[in-house]
Order: sequence, then structure tokens, then C-alpha cells
Amino acid sequence: MVQANRRSFLVAAGLLGLTAACGSNTGRGGSGSGTLEQWYHAYGEDGVHDAVDRYAAEYTAAKVNVQWNPGDYDSKVVTALQNSAVPDVFEAQVKVDWVRQKQVVPLDDLLGGTRDDFVKALLDSQTVDGQLYGIPQAIDTQVLFYRPSLLRAAGVTPPTTLPELVDAAKRLTGGGVRGLFAGNDAGVAVLTPPLLWSAGLDLLSPDGSAPGFDDPRAAAAFTAYRGLGDALLLGSPTDWSDPGAFVDGRVAMQWTGLWNLPKITAKHGDDVGVVPFPKFDDQGAVSVPVGAYSSMVNARSADVDAAKAFVKWLWVDKTDHQAEFATKFGAHLPARKSLTGATDGLATQVAGFVADSGRIASPARWSARANTALSDAVSRIVRQGADATTELKAAVEVARAEISRIGK
Repeated sequence: MVQANRRSFLVAAGLLGLTAACGSNTGRGGSGSGTLEQWYHAYGEDGVHDAVDRYAAEYTAAKVNVQWNPGDYDSKVVTALQNSAVPDVFEAQVKVDWVRQKQVVPLDDLLGGTRDDFVKALLDSQTVDGQLYGIPQAIDTQVLFYRPSLLRAAGVTPPTTLPELVDAAKRLTGGGVRGLFAGNDAGVAVLTPPLLWSAGLDLLSPDGSAPGFDDPRAAAAFTAYRGLGDALLLGSPTDWSDPGAFVDGRVAMQWTGLWNLPKITAKHGDDVGVVPFPKFDDQGAVSVPVGAYSSMVNARSADVDAAKAFVKWLWVDKTDHQAEFATKFGAHLPARKSLTGATDGLATQVAGFVADSGRIASPARWSARANTALSDAVSRIVRQGADATTELKAAVEVARAEISRIGK
């Protein structure tokens, strides 16, 4: 879909690293006036604006103004944190530089006894130097959608390994239908982390002290993926984040977001299946990338305690609002395990994928420069046939320099 929505952070910030504002209830007071200013990016799902305005209006301990921010929201947040006490509360994914520069405040004390109820991977993604800086609001994830009827006709089963995915996509290609669509860049933007996870690797080492892809298995996985060749759809009018290629029958399988589930089932009914990204081999693992905007507090806020109290009320205490926010406006998943009962059908199946094999697509310590270097290398491997070992060696050096810059 062209409109911005809760998956936009995965399209841009979440998977690629890391303006004028308009909205409702804006232009009043500001931080220090007894009013809390809360920022969201420009959600596209019908009803979510009204719901969030309603949540703010229900809060009685302070006046809360909600501001919607179209355009480059992530850049606007970066600028605001450097120069302003506004917003007091905002949604984002924590970056290590914000912590180092003391632009955001720890929120561990807000969780109390609820910590174990939150999906651990989400809390880990918002943790830097052992402290939590964001309370997850909801989960966005991506899966491989497929048409069971088309797989049966081709004599293939849903793929569980990368070689099976390549074979299935080739056998499903024909008669004007391609086997797989993962984006007009051949899937480089969204599948680089899952391809590493499939080989048992990651962007960073477990302790974050080194690149996690300095291993021959990374080159082997990217080279194997390149074997899809003409089975990959390219040049689609819409990109991977929109279900158009799958809905319109141009592909038998598409890697896309769970947020598209309503449109997909509206078109194909029960002829829809989902699986995680396959493992490369038995030394690797299946995976689904997990991301979430989290509610954070600006360290420059004139009333940090009031801002933290609002975050606790909305994203820790008010479980009814949390369930509604996650499940009623497009297909998303709750950030808390106790709320998964609010999902149904394929969304519940995907919630199980997240619990079993969810992986954070954009760690706080993974910098934009390192990500660009790796993405460019993978693009040359997959799209231009470049030597994988040579390309990844150069990306490893950039990532190593960035890790050294960020420090422990």
C-alpha cells in the first residue's frame, strides 16, 4: 500500500537502519505548560487516529495532545531530540546514539511485574547497556504467503529450507505467473537478515562486539538465494510491502507483512497459507523478522515523570487499549503474550511463529552505515552475480569500524 502505516518503520528504519507536521489537537502549550505532547508517525489504517485520540482524551492526570507526523518521521524525531523539549512522549525504535547522548530516559521501572508478559525479543530490541528505553506498542512481522492450490498443482510442499524455496519458486513459475515476489530489488532490503538467520548467523555477534556475518556460510546463503533467477518477479507496480502481486495472481508466493492479511484473504479466501522464512540447512533456523514502534520519553521534557506516568498508563496498564491498537486496525500482533487471544485464524498462527522464531530485524547497535554497506554488497551478489566472499569481506570491514565507533 502506498499510504504510511505501522509497517513503515520496517520498510525504512526497521530494515534499512535508520517536514512539516500536521495532526489533531496540536498547537497548544507544549512541554512545561501542564500539557504532554505525544507524537506518532502518519498511520494509514482506518480508525487508528480516532482510537489514539480517544486514549489521550481518557487520560485524566494530564492533558495530552496527539500530533500526527507525515513524511520523514524518523528524521523529524532525530532533530527534535537534539533541540527540543517537544515531544514529551513519542514512538520510535531506540538508537544507541540517543542513549549515548542522553536524549531518552530509561523506562525499566514502568514494567513492574508485567515484564515477563511482553515478548522478550521486543524488550531486548529496546534495551541498550542493560536498560530499557521503549515500551513496545504492537508487533509487526513478515511471513511467506503462498497459495496452497498452486503448490498442490505444481507438486510442491510449503518450503522449509532455502533450497526447497528455490526449487518451489522455479516449479511454480510459468503461464504468466512467477514463483516468488520479495520486492523490486529482488528482496535485498527485506530478506538480508532472514537469509543470515537461515544460515545460523546474524547482523551482529551475540554480544554485539563484532559483525555476525563474517563467516563463509553467509556467502553460501546469499549465493543460494541468487539461484532463484527468473523465478523472482521484478518490476511490479507495487513493492513487497503491498500485496498487489500476490492478490492479483502474478505470483504464487510473496514475502510481505502480516498487515496485508485482510486484503489477501478478502481476495483468496481460504486458499492462503503462511510459513516463516526457511532455514538454509540444519545448522540454521527458520525465522520471522519482528519489529515494533515503542513508546519513549524525551529526556528534555519539562516533566519527565509526568511523561513516564502517561506511558505506563497507556502501554502497561491499559491492556484493553493495547489489544485494540494491535488487532483492530489492520493485522498486527499484541506486544504482550497475555493478549494473543485477541487474534484469530492465520494471525494466531503467525503469533506462534513470532513466539518460536521471531528475530529483531534492526538491533539498536546496528548502524545505518553498516546496513548500507551490507545491503549494497548483497545487491551486487544477488542482482549482478558478484562474488559473495569478496563483497561480504568489504561489508564486514565497514561494520567492524561502525561497531568500534559505537563502542560497548
